[in-house]
Amino acid sequence: MRANELRPGMAVNMEGKLYVCVKTEHVKPGKGPAYVQAKLRGVDGSGIAERRFNSDASIDGATLDRREMEYLYSDGSGATFMDTSDFEQHIIPENVLGDSLLYVRPNANCTILFHEEKPVSLELPSAVDLEITDTPPGIKGATVTNQLKEATLETGLKTKVPPFIVTGETVRVSTEDGSYLSRVKTD
Repeated sequence: MRANELRPGMAVNMEGKLYVCVKTEHVKPGKGPAYVQAKLRGVDGSGIAERRFNSDASIDGATLDRREMEYLYSDGSGATFMDTSDFEQHIIPENVLGDSLLYVRPNANCTILFHEEKPVSLELPSAVDLEITDTPPGIKGATVTNQLKEATLETGLKTKVPPFIVTGETVRVSTEDGSYLSRVKTD
């Protein structure tokens, strides 16, 4: 596979390790050749590695199986997911999931990526809707200011929201950086 074909969610073998791509950016500087800047997460829990590839460089891709699973609960041994096709339960260690669980509600369906029958990553959508469980009250008349206040969401994720948002509202949050995107209207 060529480096410019690399996308988030794909797996690559480098230096004898398996990595899952978290983010890619195609860069074309004014001077010099184009390159791909990639953020890769080590499946073995070794953390995030940033790599730069020439656009035409060849990289060793790995095949991942995608399975629809339902998130049940978390405990000391990890997070428990149930395969929606055969109802088999899988316990996935916290180091494999990282901060991904902060964007998943209990009983929500999600996609787990497997490599050789071993779970390696949780595939997230670009944004999720979560309910606010705690935030300080807003200041009257502060709708024009650009100040943000801290809010705790139902999964434990902390983010900054505008002052008019109150506890109990549902907001849309980016899974890339955890930032507030918009208020969600519920009927």
